[in-house]
Amino acid sequence: MTGPLGKDLLALEPLTAEQINLVLDTAEPFKEISERAIKKVPTLRGATIVNLFFEASTRTRISFEFAEKRLSADTVNVAASGSSVQKGETLVDTARNLEAMRIDMVVIRHGASGAAQFLADRIESNVINAGDGTHEHPTQGLLDLLTLRDHFGNLAGVKVCICGDVLHSRVARSNIWGLKKLGAEVAVCGPRSLMPNAIDELGVTVLHRIEDAIQWADALNILRLQLERMTAGYIPSLREYNRVFGVTRERLDRAPKDVLILHPGPMNRGVEIDSDVADGPHSVILDQVTNGVAIRMAVLYLLAGGNPKLAEAAKGALA
Repeated sequence: MTGPLGKDLLALEPLTAEQINLVLDTAEPFKEISERAIKKVPTLRGATIVNLFFEASTRTRISFEFAEKRLSADTVNVAASGSSVQKGETLVDTARNLEAMRIDMVVIRHGASGAAQFLADRIESNVINAGDGTHEHPTQGLLDLLTLRDHFGNLAGVKVCICGDVLHSRVARSNIWGLKKLGAEVAVCGPRSLMPNAIDELGVTVLHRIEDAIQWADALNILRLQLERMTAGYIPSLREYNRVFGVTRERLDRAPKDVLILHPGPMNRGVEIDSDVADGPHSVILDQVTNGVAIRMAVLYLLAGGNPKLAEAAKGALA
């Protein structure tokens, strides 16, 4: 038995527009659950989900944990810094040991691109990619799509510019695939040193000045500089980056229309985005956080529907 998303959610690139819209539509009733006094439904009662994080994360891990607990699943958090990984255990050994404990799902974040696929190929449990290297971060892409759809209604023809460190960003790749499948026009903007070599092959417009991006776009998705992934020489300095590519109130004031502001976080305030923009009237950054829990609840629910062990529990949960 295979659910509407298949066994795993590893990337947005292989999904159809119908599958993406299914996740977004499923997330809508889960938003309402998060507004209740008692924020819990018995959808995944009895299911065991392991959050396996080989990279530091606060927002993504907490968002998944909220989603799992609101669906009544049992959750186990494993951080690589305090696990047998430090003693030399391989990813596949970790996975097989976890599966021997009869878990149902694994949420994995890993520094190597392809790690989630590697894991999914070797275990029967559902696998959700919470970010692998510079490959994809599908649930972040989905929550960005939901936030944009909440505002624009329909993404067909909406102009979205992804600004900043596209080279190191798995969020950018998930956004590009998802936005294009839903009919949006996509551009990227940033220093040439922070653009992948074949970026134009993804069917996006490449803009070289932040002023041009602001003039063109209906929405900006502003990426943080991933300083932890940079060795040296990508940018002259943080101050210079802010001067040339920072999204400031002054630059937005010169735009021909109001521009929606998104940021996947965590933000480097005063570098890629100024505080008065991040906290301004057109910012939907906190809406992204709220939508993140609903999207992750929807993904867990849809994958459970395709898991024979969990399908009965998930059935009728949204009735």
